[in-house]
Amino acid sequence: MAVKKSQLYSSLWQGCDELRGGMDASQYKDYVLVMLFVKYVSDKYAGKLFQPIEVPAGASFSDMVALKGDKDIGDKINKLILGPLFKRNNLPMPPDFNDATKLGTGKELVQRLTNLIAIFENAELDFSKNRAEGDDLLGDAYEYLMRHFATESGKSKGQFYTPAEVSRVLAAILGIHRAETTGTTTVYDPTCGSGSLLLKVGAAARRTVSLYGQEKDAATAGLARMNMILHGQATAEVRQGNTIVSPQFLDGDALKTFDYVVANPPFSDKRWSTGIDPVHDPHERFKHHGVPPAKQGDYAYLLHIVRSLKSTGTGACILPHGVLFRGNAEAEIRKSLVSRGLIQGIIGLPANLFYGTGIPACIIVVDKAGAATRDSIFMMDASKGFLKDGNKNRLREMDLHRIVDVYTRRSEADPRYARLVPLAEIEGNDFNLNIPRYIDSQEAEDVQDIEAHLRGGIPSRDLDALGRYWAVCPGLRAALFTERRPGYFDLSVGKGALKPAIFAHPEFAAFTAGMEALFDRWRLAAVGRLKALSPKFLVKDLVAELGEGLLAHYEGKPLVDHYAVYQHLMDYWAETMQDDAYLLSADGWKAETSRIIDAKGKDKGWTCDLVPKELVVARYFAPEAAALAKLQAAVEAASAACSELEEEHGGEDGLFAELDKVTKGEVSKRLKEIQGDPEAADELAALEAWAEATNAESAAKKDVKEAEAALDAKAYARFATLTPDELKALVVDDKWMTALGGRIHGELDRIRQALTQRLTELAERYETPLPEATAEVVALQGKVDGHLKRMGFVWL
Repeated sequence: MAVKKSQLYSSLWQGCDELRGGMDASQYKDYVLVMLFVKYVSDKYAGKLFQPIEVPAGASFSDMVALKGDKDIGDKINKLILGPLFKRNNLPMPPDFNDATKLGTGKELVQRLTNLIAIFENAELDFSKNRAEGDDLLGDAYEYLMRHFATESGKSKGQFYTPAEVSRVLAAILGIHRAETTGTTTVYDPTCGSGSLLLKVGAAARRTVSLYGQEKDAATAGLARMNMILHGQATAEVRQGNTIVSPQFLDGDALKTFDYVVANPPFSDKRWSTGIDPVHDPHERFKHHGVPPAKQGDYAYLLHIVRSLKSTGTGACILPHGVLFRGNAEAEIRKSLVSRGLIQGIIGLPANLFYGTGIPACIIVVDKAGAATRDSIFMMDASKGFLKDGNKNRLREMDLHRIVDVYTRRSEADPRYARLVPLAEIEGNDFNLNIPRYIDSQEAEDVQDIEAHLRGGIPSRDLDALGRYWAVCPGLRAALFTERRPGYFDLSVGKGALKPAIFAHPEFAAFTAGMEALFDRWRLAAVGRLKALSPKFLVKDLVAELGEGLLAHYEGKPLVDHYAVYQHLMDYWAETMQDDAYLLSADGWKAETSRIIDAKGKDKGWTCDLVPKELVVARYFAPEAAALAKLQAAVEAASAACSELEEEHGGEDGLFAELDKVTKGEVSKRLKEIQGDPEAADELAALEAWAEATNAESAAKKDVKEAEAALDAKAYARFATLTPDELKALVVDDKWMTALGGRIHGELDRIRQALTQRLTELAERYETPLPEATAEVVALQGKVDGHLKRMGFVWL
């Protein structure tokens, strides 16, 4: 039975995190990722000839497993496993697995390494069958670990990883997925870190391309090299060194040039010029545009990118917002780049996206091919689209898709989000590229109308601002408002009746029905596609197909944000559907059950990951479920009766005052004491009523337990007889589509609530004109003065 991917990654991370002890995550990641690398190359290449990675005899993961518990495990891992493996493949040497300062000594080191190896022995973590198109299991496991390591490492040490969502944006806006790439197409990252950004761009290409990366930190460069191999890019070249001081990719004495360049360099590097004379740079990176400030290295990296691009090349670089508006030397460089038409686009990103810093950043897109004729720059303010995720912000799938769509189409449909800015306008602003100068993304101010406050009535200006609703329901406005005087309106219905009046209006009801029918049409097509899934299908291709189809299906529809609808699918995919899809891809249409065993080894029943028990009960045992619900209601009624009696007769003066606690034993004892006592008749009746209700509750609980056991047995037996078609109906219709339908229909509720809330707000704001409010205050003041006078107090 296949395991859920989310469970696999979660257990992998939890196990690794528990073992690291006091070591910083930025260091511990090196040990974990080396272990992942050894496991992968052993599964994939051990014992095979003519492979891109050679695994020497005695240096595989199975040989590492044999060292578990060995008193010299750390030294033997270094000498017998990692040394031969890394030297044979010309890889940078990994961290020391016998380092007492990080891993401990004696039994502590032995136990830690033994446990670490055991984590990767999970039978489900098998890379021997990865597909040629890319190994989802490995890639996702790597991303999961890297995100967690970066999160745990903090600001100062998390710079080795560019968030996957940002990497995907850069890969998409470069346009490499639309180009006719070949093995000679080159992609370069001069500050590649662990290589995640470079790999995302390579993965976006239609065919395999040649990857090149340079990284200053030696340990991170080694990690990047391993990462390339882990992702099937064994021929990628990753070199270690300072890109500005000593660029490693040269054609003779000149910089090697590339088709595509991407980078997420260290922000505002204050030591970028240490070791070089920028004025006399042998690679002429600063000759044509100017020398960046000595303590501000952002433009040094951007100019390196410009110089490293072919004449037809495209680059994208993540930089702090300051590069768009800072003055002096940077202003001159910016003027030169803009005047020469080298900057194609600028995208403002949300703050706090990156692990190395919390400041807001932007993406600058450089395009040499169109530089000569460029007369504008496409600018986008995407700073408000994100999800708060712990102590970081994160781009949602809808944010990512919106950025890429708008940039790719150069869409100016929403000028508060993006527009094509003429170079003449930029020149008029002295080449300042600060995005708010060109895009006003602020929400429109909610203006208070003084006349409306004085004389009452809702201003027509506020109602006109809701024009998108009236465009869909042209008769709704007239049904809700009557003119008070020119330019001002009153509600025709009471505030309390506003919501039902909107919902019941024929035009709004027709809109709601149309939206429901719209989903039904998508669902019909999606159900057929999903029920036709066969084993070994590509899971990531499936979600891409579903997502793009849903997005296109809702695009252009009134009042509904099609990106928000898309996000509902992607959220449900991440939470539930992805795990189900991987189970189906691995096992086909099978419903395998498993026992639930608690920490003490006690059997707590059974479960099925693919089909929740309640779905089988709802579809095949509805009468039994309804009977069980009645029994459960009887338990609740009896319990409520007990509680009411305890509340009614509790307290010091209540009929239950003689009881220390209201329990069966105490009540039985008291009943015997007062039996036949005429003065205790009321207490006797109350106690007997409580005892009767308690007995009814106990009997009902027994009935519930028996009914639950019987229903559970029927459901368990039914699982064994489910046909593939029945299973498809349960999973696709009852589970997936029911959940998605509920979420997407929630968008209709959001539309209704937004309109109702705004109209209620306007009605309440202007319902009492100032003269009436003043008169009411005077009247109330008079009442207060009268009360005070009768009490002997008089205002002076």
